[in-house]
Amino acid sequence: REIEDFIFTHPKVAEVAVFGIPDEFYGEELVAWIQLHADTDCNANEIKEFCQDNMAHFKIPKLIFFVDSFPMTVTGKLQKFRMREMTLEKMLSLQDYS
Repeated sequence: REIEDFIFTHPKVAEVAVFGIPDEFYGEELVAWIQLHADTDCNANEIKEFCQDNMAHFKIPKLIFFVDSFPMTVTGKLQKFRMREMTLEKMLSLQDYS
């Protein structure tokens, strides 16, 4: 939650979710899904630079995805388990092309 709260302070960020995915070397790596405010543009490097000055390097998400919406439950809660699944699927599909 601390990492989400900090990234949320970036002026272009409307919503953020941070979660872990399995990593062979570290055990787990952080991923951030970010929804930007309308009519703003941002990239992963901008978010990482914003974080570097204010948090420990191991807390900075390795992967950052910009999304239009988050998977939600019917009661409006974020489905981080679904975000994790979708991220892993995307990573597998990218490996297929490398």
